[in-house]
Amino acid sequence: MLPKSGFYGVLFLAMTSVIACGDGSKTTFEFMPDMMDQVSVKAQEASMRTPPPGTIPGGFDPYPYTADQGDLAGLELKNPLERTKETILRGQTVYNNTCIVCHGSKGDGNGSIVPKFPRPPAVTSAKVTDWSDGRIYHVITRGQNLMGPYATQIPPEDRWAVAHYVRALGRAAHPTQADIDALKKALNEGTYP
Repeated sequence: MLPKSGFYGVLFLAMTSVIACGDGSKTTFEFMPDMMDQVSVKAQEASMRTPPPGTIPGGFDPYPYTADQGDLAGLELKNPLERTKETILRGQTVYNNTCIVCHGSKGDGNGSIVPKFPRPPAVTSAKVTDWSDGRIYHVITRGQNLMGPYATQIPPEDRWAVAHYVRALGRAAHPTQADIDALKKALNEGTYP
């Protein structure tokens, strides 16, 4: 004789085997139909709750200028980073990781892709050296001509650091007499790094 709990266990097994085994001509019994046929949103479908117009996701800072508003961006955007050795070195690192293949190590537009693709403009040219830091930042953010935007690859702070480094490249390519005198003095005093 089976105990009561054993009897119910055997009864349960017998019922599930009867329900599970069939010749396939009938549909199976759905124990919880709401679980089987539930309404769900697939990842590829549009969300059922669209955000109201004009809302901005948390942690997102929209860039207000379009690609053709470089002059306006150049006037309104100001570099928030101080021009320090650390900032310029950070800009050099980012430039060497991202920009050097097109613009070259000296900023002369003689990067490693030049034989295969059109030569990009030199960042040491008078055209670029006359730009404000905001304009340089804008071109990195939105792109220009054949250069695509780098807003997703380079964070905003690093874009500002690259603007400082581009200034350093321009100054190195076209030093003033004061720059040359300061370098001579540093070399004579042994303070040049």
